[in-house]
Amino acid sequence: MRKLKLYEKFIFVINSLMAFALLLSYILPYIEPKKFAFLSVLSLAVPFLIIINILFVIYWLLKVKKQLLVSLVVLALGYSYVFSLYKLTSSKNVDDSENISVMNYNVRLFNVFDWIEGPNLKENMSQFILDKNPDILCMQEYRTDDDINFSIFPYKHIELSGNKVKNGQAIYTKFPIINSGSIEFPKTSNNAIFVDIVKGVDTIRVYNVHLQSSGIDPTVELSKENSENLVKRVSSTFKMQQSQTEQFLIHKNKSPYKTIISGDFNNTAYSYVYKEIKGEMKDAFEQAGNGFGRTFDFKFFPVRIDFVLVDDAFDINAFKTFDVKYSDHYPVMAKVKLK
Repeated sequence: MRKLKLYEKFIFVINSLMAFALLLSYILPYIEPKKFAFLSVLSLAVPFLIIINILFVIYWLLKVKKQLLVSLVVLALGYSYVFSLYKLTSSKNVDDSENISVMNYNVRLFNVFDWIEGPNLKENMSQFILDKNPDILCMQEYRTDDDINFSIFPYKHIELSGNKVKNGQAIYTKFPIINSGSIEFPKTSNNAIFVDIVKGVDTIRVYNVHLQSSGIDPTVELSKENSENLVKRVSSTFKMQQSQTEQFLIHKNKSPYKTIISGDFNNTAYSYVYKEIKGEMKDAFEQAGNGFGRTFDFKFFPVRIDFVLVDDAFDINAFKTFDVKYSDHYPVMAKVKLK
């Protein structure tokens, strides 16, 4: 530190704080939000913390300073975090006639309130889905709309709630549905729905999960007033997400079928709820995706909060995130095959 100039000492202090925050984030998936909700908020910032620490390493490397070791060691300790943020490998894409394509899409009420400007946006969203032609389509923040045509799907299950604008979750599928239902979360319009579908001789349980929203609006600048309430608001949300996750897992663990979980978790892959829901299941992005895999249009850094998970009965043959801005979420699609 003696050889550092005054401004460099200041930078190193900031560097040390960012490195400590990233180090602390490594234990977040193991901490229940109900017990330490304020710490859980840090899980949303993990992508930023990884990027900023990489930038600090580059900064000190260019200056040939040993201070680079602080961020470098922390990044090395959490190498699995770093490599889960950005997949360097090319996308896996195995074409197989037995593939089942699963699309997840938070459609944000098909832009009914014109949050996103653009002509024919609703029709473009509908046409995009038809063009990609998934076998199973899971949508969150879905509403019925006469202008939306999903005639390619002969089977569907929809659960809606609300007064002014009824909305909820929907599952459309090309496979026969023999059973369906909803897991109603208390004190919220969010829920999880499921269908049991038949493919050949196999029955598959498909869940569409929509956990509580954090209420962060990326289109609004985080003013001082918003920032003061942010931690409290998000902490409360994460406690609800934990309760919803526990309720969901009770239902899931009673299922005798091969399982696919699709949904908007409103939390990152570095969170407690993601770890609990994923369990021993496989994340399609981690197995077959590439790049950042961002699924939410957050302007500050890439955020992945929408997932397709499958149990060990499936091989994951492909995964893609589509860069189409018809919603505040980006659609994702996985191709999986029963073993």
